Amino acid sequence: MRQLPLGVRLRDSAAFASYHGGPNEAALDYVRSLAAGRASAGAWLWGHPGVGKTHLLQAACRAADGVGRAAIYLPLESLARHGAAPLQDLGGQALVAIDELDAAAGQAELERGLFALYNELQDAGGQLLIASAANPATLPVTLPDLRSRLAACVVYPLRQLDEEETVAALRLRANHRGLEMPGETARYLMRRLPRDIASLCGWLDHLDDASLAAQRRLTVPFVSRVLGEASDGAGPPAGRGVD
Repeated sequence: MRQLPLGVRLRDSAAFASYHGGPNEAALDYVRSLAAGRASAGAWLWGHPGVGKTHLLQAACRAADGVGRAAIYLPLESLARHGAAPLQDLGGQALVAIDELDAAAGQAELERGLFALYNELQDAGGQLLIASAANPATLPVTLPDLRSRLAACVVYPLRQLDEEETVAALRLRANHRGLEMPGETARYLMRRLPRDIASLCGWLDHLDDASLAAQRRLTVPFVSRVLGEASDGAGPPAGRGVD
């Protein structure tokens, strides 16, 4: 994998094995194929924050790298201060994952950079995986040539998980860390915390550390104590694997 721009890293939790597809199983399957080089077209994922767009983009880069395919992850909003420079000289990449595409809409320099990148990948046989919060149909891309190129991507809206799917996703993420989380504990967390998977996984980092330090399992009484201690202080630390 090409060296990531300064300040950008792949999250430890970003793997296909730790992503619960649920209503987004079709998107997961297509992104797997894209990472493996078996897909015929690029993909565009869109949806509200917390549905797993970043997770899938980073997992795709990690999976592509694992089978010897050059890949790079670029979050546009985070790299905005660099202009279009991070988009240059990427023709040697088999997969370029562009996150936060919304940040490029209406920005002439970035739109031109994305158009040049698309053509470069097309000529070299590489593919594009992009994500945005906005529906592709409403994203205000102003460069007509770029808009027509991006229209060739297969579009997948990522749906919010319902309660049972969120429980399953949280338990899968815990299992991926080597933690056993009973269903009753996951449901307790959902009653006590914001129910989006990103917030819950941020707390999972904190519970992982507390469980290791105390050598305790994630039972409801133990988790209740940890949450109570956190509420008495400054709250949980920023998550290491929040999507």
